[in-house]
Amino acid sequence: MRAAAIGGGPAGLFFALLLKKSDPRHDVVVYERNRLDDTFGFGVVFSDATEEALAAADPEVTAAMAARCHRWDDIEIHYRGQVLTSTGHGFSGLSRRTLLEILADRCRAAGVKLCFERAVADPRAVDADLVLAADGVNSVVRERYREEFRPAVDVRPNRFVWLGTTRPFPAFTFYFRRDRHGLWRVHAYQYEPNRSTFIVEAREETWRSAGLEQASETDTLAFCETLFAEELQGHRLLSNRSVWRSFPTIRNQHWHHGNVVLMGDAAHTAHFSVGSGTKLAMEDAMALVRSLETHADLPQALAAYEEARRPTVESLQRAAQASLQWFEDTERYMDLEPLQFAFTLLTRSLRVTHQNLKLRDPTFVAKVDSWYATDASRRAGVPLASGPAPPPMFTPLRLRGLTLANRVAVSPMCQYSAEDGTPGDWHLVHLGSRAMGGAGLVFAEMTDVSREARISTGCTGLYKPEHAAAWKRIVDFVHAESLTKIAIQLGHAGRKASTKKLWQGDNQPLETDNWPILAPSALPYFPHSQVPREMTRSDMDAVVADYVRAAGLAVTAGFDLLEIHMAHGYLLASFISPLTNQRTDRYGGSLDHRMRFPLEVFDAVRAAWPAEKPMSVRISAVDWFPGGMEPADSVEVARRFKAHGCDIMDVSAGQTVADQSPVYGRLFQTPFADRIRHEVGMATMAVGNISSYADVNTILAAGRADLCLLARAHLWDPYWTRHAAHELGHRLPWPDPYRSLDDYRPRFI
Repeated sequence: MRAAAIGGGPAGLFFALLLKKSDPRHDVVVYERNRLDDTFGFGVVFSDATEEALAAADPEVTAAMAARCHRWDDIEIHYRGQVLTSTGHGFSGLSRRTLLEILADRCRAAGVKLCFERAVADPRAVDADLVLAADGVNSVVRERYREEFRPAVDVRPNRFVWLGTTRPFPAFTFYFRRDRHGLWRVHAYQYEPNRSTFIVEAREETWRSAGLEQASETDTLAFCETLFAEELQGHRLLSNRSVWRSFPTIRNQHWHHGNVVLMGDAAHTAHFSVGSGTKLAMEDAMALVRSLETHADLPQALAAYEEARRPTVESLQRAAQASLQWFEDTERYMDLEPLQFAFTLLTRSLRVTHQNLKLRDPTFVAKVDSWYATDASRRAGVPLASGPAPPPMFTPLRLRGLTLANRVAVSPMCQYSAEDGTPGDWHLVHLGSRAMGGAGLVFAEMTDVSREARISTGCTGLYKPEHAAAWKRIVDFVHAESLTKIAIQLGHAGRKASTKKLWQGDNQPLETDNWPILAPSALPYFPHSQVPREMTRSDMDAVVADYVRAAGLAVTAGFDLLEIHMAHGYLLASFISPLTNQRTDRYGGSLDHRMRFPLEVFDAVRAAWPAEKPMSVRISAVDWFPGGMEPADSVEVARRFKAHGCDIMDVSAGQTVADQSPVYGRLFQTPFADRIRHEVGMATMAVGNISSYADVNTILAAGRADLCLLARAHLWDPYWTRHAAHELGHRLPWPDPYRSLDDYRPRFI
């Protein structure tokens, strides 16, 4: 094969080396427009795991890297006059110039032809079977084939500058310093004797306030040396093309076209706060060479490379996105207690969890758990038990007069199994088994406030006395046989009413026996759905009365917490979202007007619900459709509900319109709960792809939410909370009929 790499960075050089090693008969050439030692930047970072993977591909390269790198295990966080240290992280820093020298030397020894100071503007000018586009963020090759690769570039708002310093930092170090312009962040790490990387980052408004918009490199050095004089301890800052930039997150719909394939930053970028750009580039090289070895046909090889590599890259990009957003929003967390601030920083990417941080640094996590348990017990008015602190998920939570024994909740899950709104044995077993499973709170499914409000004929209701009696049977069982509390979620399906049961066709309209449906505007959910009637003031009055009646029946049934469903495109959510509310009267238009009727309902229910019992509201934080609700809007929605007496916000997302484009992933809705919790200053529930106890403990300890709701995990395992307790060495009391299990604890319990 004749292969040409355009770009002499780590991606191009490592690929060239590995391809030549795989078969010395390959003719491999690298074209680089700069000289080898023209590299900008200072140090690059590798984890121990990455180094092991690189060693499997070329032990000579990793041995040379190990001989010249600086290793560390500690992360130091300087915050509010304290230094918080976590150990066991296993990273190394290496000069980027040194890395390129090592790779270039290995390439020459292997017989790769290196052509520096040779720019290639058009891949077609290269006589090669395979052309590797490894020419970086501003890839000329990618832009030449823009229509084929379909790149998307998300330029982030923060400004940063990549500097160096002569100060050797003993650990990977974070600084957070305020001045009259705002908050400045520093990411610093040593990469060779007496040399460290020193990245300064700030919000754009802070950067502009400091007058750095027109700053030269000399001006930037002077400003930063003055600002961080204490941190530099007499050492100087160094520059190397150190200009203020905004980070571009790059994604491409396709990574290959014809005989041209993208690699490294040309294909994808990951924010520097997760230190993975060079790692990704070199791992790309390994994956592509493996694919070429496996597939003799070039198109098949390139397709296999992309198919194998894309999921890993996109997973890391999601983690990098969470990390960069944390640094964009650091101001939000500056009032946290030092231990919690450090924990949320360390777990910001959502990849490091409470559990694996505990494996790395059990002493640090023990301190976090102790602080969290002490604070939770104080707030709940519950004495802290002697002995080691429990994991965060097993601490109490108090909301008004209600105290939950732990912070695990079973999400509301529609069962579509009621008879004319009346819950039966299925609901008793469904909710009762999960209460016995140890969750602190169990939610009944969305329960409709009138017959017309039902999603389907199988939905539960609270609009007749017999409904309250049936629910009371379930509530009494939960109270008598467990320590679990039980909540009711009241809702009105609005334009999503009069549809089939889930397994018959999700949100699909009934073919016969439809009933009239209501909405703020006469907009059907699907084009073929039933068209709702636009609500009149008389309709609104009737709906308010339905909610008040249902709240009274919920009191009779004995529920501990009442939630109003204002998410997922149901009636009240349809008032909130501009996508579904196109009214021109006082109930449409601005957010204040769109919130008017939902707040009327909330106030009426709050007045009917006992003052000592808490209330929550479920909202969709984002509609995932242009022109719809955005996370900043949901903050304002939550702010209004808090002012009206809402105790905790249940933060979900989407399902407002049928043609939404959601962004799924692990813990994908947690950032919405996090933002509302800190910006509004109210308790939140996190939902959405939470499945492990490590996730729950991480969310809670980091202060991203106060309660975690799990649905599918509790369908798979009703005793999920008890299993989590066993794995974590925490003991939950059993119901009396199972009390013998207190002395019999096989591994599967």
